[in-house]
Amino acid sequence: MVSQSAQFEDLRSARVLITGGASGIGAALVAGFARQGAKVAFVDIDGKAAETTIKFVDAPYTPRFRPVDVSDIEATRAAVTDLISTLDGLDVLINNVGWDDRHDAEQVTEAYWDRNMSVNLRAAFFISQTCLPALKKSGRGAIINFSSIAFMMNLPDLPVYLTAKSGMIGMTKALAGQFGKDNVRVNAILPGMVLTERQKELWISDQAEAAHRDRQCLKFSLTAEDMVGPCLFLASDSARAITAQSLIVDGGYF
Repeated sequence: MVSQSAQFEDLRSARVLITGGASGIGAALVAGFARQGAKVAFVDIDGKAAETTIKFVDAPYTPRFRPVDVSDIEATRAAVTDLISTLDGLDVLINNVGWDDRHDAEQVTEAYWDRNMSVNLRAAFFISQTCLPALKKSGRGAIINFSSIAFMMNLPDLPVYLTAKSGMIGMTKALAGQFGKDNVRVNAILPGMVLTERQKELWISDQAEAAHRDRQCLKFSLTAEDMVGPCLFLASDSARAITAQSLIVDGGYF
């Protein structure tokens, strides 16, 4: 695990909501913000993984969790509203949840398209909409959307996912443009190839990892913890003048 030593004093006791926080990048974010002393809540469809994540968080404030399928907007609104109440407000929203199953454009059905978009793009919009009143009230609200460098790489086996992830950039800029007047900042993080357990189990062979790493300026494989520092920065007052921006975190892939 990468050591995250930077401390952002303004994040102490900040109220943070993370989607897809049970595993992978989301779990690293839950732990990372909790170590800052933030009050963290998260949603995820995987209750068992969420219990494991909470168990291993060593912080004064135990993360709060609600199980939900984010494709169900009504249920998601209810879970998010409940967690905001539990946190007594909200300062930071991180739209991290994603579903990156491989698929063939020629085989995509309308049902698959709708399901993929509902998880990878639609949920982020309606969760942001639900959170906006609390973020405005905070006076220092921040939304961080997770996109991906993948949509810029012409990858052949994730057409719907890549469409959604490119859409996250447009949504980021649109929301930043509308809610800047309320001092709500909206930015995006675009990870490179991050070696989560899911990626290693399902998609990334040792050979593929090595080939990708060889095309990075930095010759180490990225882990979920490498996304924590950039996210902390964008959530903090250190980034108070930064909005409508996309931060690529890919080790310098070329």
